[in-house]
Amino acid sequence: MKKIVSVLCSICLIILALSSISFAADKQKPVTTATPAAGTYTSAQSVTLTANEPATTYYTTNGSTPTTSSTVYSAPISIATTTTLKYFSRDTAGNSEAVKTGLYTINAGSDTTPPVTTASPAAGTYTSAQNVTLTRNEAGTTYYTTNGTTPTTSSTVYSAPINIAATTTLKYFSRDTAGNSEAVKTGLYTITAVTGHAAITWTGYDICISCHTSQAQAMYQSVHYQWKGSAAEMTTGPATQGKMDATDGSSALNAYCINIQGNWGPCGACHVGTGAKPVATASPSAAQLASIDCLICHNDTVNAPYSRVRNATTGLFEPAVGLNMNLVAQKANIKPIRKNCLGCHAKAGGGDAVKRGDIALASGTTSDVLYDTHMAMGSGGNIQCQGCHTFTAHRVAGRGTDIRPQDSTVQLSCSTSTCHTTKSSITSGHSTSAVNTHVTRVACQTCHIKTYAKNANDTAATEATEMHRDWQHNEWNATLNRYEPLPTKANDQMPKYAFWNGTSWGNNSFDAAVIDPTTGAYKISRPVGAITDAVGTKLFPFKYKTATQALAGGKIVDLSTATFFATGNYNQAVLDGMAYMGISGGYTTITTDELQLLNHQVPTAVGNVLTCADCHESTTRMNLKTMGYALKGPTTTVCAQCHRAKTPGDYTRIHSHIAKGYDCSLCHNFSRPERGLKMTPN
Repeated sequence: MKKIVSVLCSICLIILALSSISFAADKQKPVTTATPAAGTYTSAQSVTLTANEPATTYYTTNGSTPTTSSTVYSAPISIATTTTLKYFSRDTAGNSEAVKTGLYTINAGSDTTPPVTTASPAAGTYTSAQNVTLTRNEAGTTYYTTNGTTPTTSSTVYSAPINIAATTTLKYFSRDTAGNSEAVKTGLYTITAVTGHAAITWTGYDICISCHTSQAQAMYQSVHYQWKGSAAEMTTGPATQGKMDATDGSSALNAYCINIQGNWGPCGACHVGTGAKPVATASPSAAQLASIDCLICHNDTVNAPYSRVRNATTGLFEPAVGLNMNLVAQKANIKPIRKNCLGCHAKAGGGDAVKRGDIALASGTTSDVLYDTHMAMGSGGNIQCQGCHTFTAHRVAGRGTDIRPQDSTVQLSCSTSTCHTTKSSITSGHSTSAVNTHVTRVACQTCHIKTYAKNANDTAATEATEMHRDWQHNEWNATLNRYEPLPTKANDQMPKYAFWNGTSWGNNSFDAAVIDPTTGAYKISRPVGAITDAVGTKLFPFKYKTATQALAGGKIVDLSTATFFATGNYNQAVLDGMAYMGISGGYTTITTDELQLLNHQVPTAVGNVLTCADCHESTTRMNLKTMGYALKGPTTTVCAQCHRAKTPGDYTRIHSHIAKGYDCSLCHNFSRPERGLKMTPN
């Protein structure tokens, strides 16, 4: 208890001591400083008011005296025109300083130039959204609208790039710190949606059919894809024929690789598919349509060239490594050019110029008009393949005599409404009447293609063509990494000549072999036609091609090219082919031959066409008598129809009878009724 009393007494003493201390009151007024100080300026100023102690600052800019009811200072005061700034501060003890006054004179008389605002990118048409930056050339404020209205100082203040994702009218202007405003500027930004090929992102070969389904369906049924089709122009074999391997007599033979059985891989490198064999069906599935490789024909060989490689595991084609396939697909909305077509057709038979004899890779690049005036660039015609080989629903016009299927019923002609318009007349169009009278029975190519397998004068490669292929002997092809039969190639060859009525004879796989008594070889293909045929049959030039092949069981053997390419063993390749055909026993080696129509490598005409003497005064190029132009009997009989027997003179004298109005049939075993001549003597 005593302790408690003692503590209480101590507390009382402390309180009495504190009560005797006196505190001094805060009588000091705050001091407020304006920065920058009042004065004359040539541009707007941002004035900061700073008190020297915690206080509230009040101010006016309209000339009135501020009170505690005036505007409370919280941020720098913008003064753009001459202004009287009045202000004071009041501290937390209630002390107020006297009102201070500062005159800020803004003298903008020296700056009367409005600012210049630039938009980047500039107004225009774009295929994607644009971020537009507005840049002034001096300090100030930029205002803009995007709704078509005219901007004012109450409009949106520019602070960051403006995103324009749709077509927009951007209007804008700037006002500088001196109060100068530029005229409102207007820019129309047109944003067009990226459509068509330019918007394509490559996802695979099926990307094409997402838009081009009908074209894909047409292509699927074409000979280019099926490698077989209507054999309406064949006099032999079934109604549908082609190069696809088959055991029903529809699969064509040739004097090159014979047949594609067992060798789809190398042969299919030029197929317009993605690697799988085509399936014949009238209603292809989406997956089957997606197996068409449109880029084989439709690719920009200059700006976005396309190439492909076969996947060793799947056997399907894939774009070559390193290609920008987005760009390749985007550039694919073009028609094929010669380079696209020649990538396959010039290399048929296993290499450049090997098979056809009148086309080569040079046909796509040369400017040599003596090589081919139609396709040559420069002073040549620079005609693309489709200029003659027109397409209808992805079916191409034109067929060589050795080609089994007919893709299109459209017939080719040198004289059309746009080319050589006068050359089909038998009364005019050529330099002499004698030439005019030939046009219904002699093809243009016969006179205009004196030689084939010519070398272009501006290419390093040879355009020699293969004249014979010997399967009994091989050579190693380091480029293709395989054995190949031994070829005999040659340049500057003279054509063989035969009549052709538009139909062909062909020996196909599993057909009985047929010897041609004229050549002594087993024939593989022939043009059908005779001197006695009706109008429409003409004399054409042909490449004559032979090969050493095997015969077993009375049939030309579909030698296994896969075996031969891998081993170079002719005997084993023949035996494998016989096994495929179901033939047992032995075989013999024979010579086969075929005729192939020549259409290309037409030079400029002057000095480069056949003369009358080339055919009528010499048998070096063609023996007209053996071709059916001999007299139909001895002169004692033929001449006696009109007069006594005479010794025939040269062809010009004999043909003088035509000038007298007599038909060919009076002297020969054929007639030319289209000439309207007399069919009886006198």
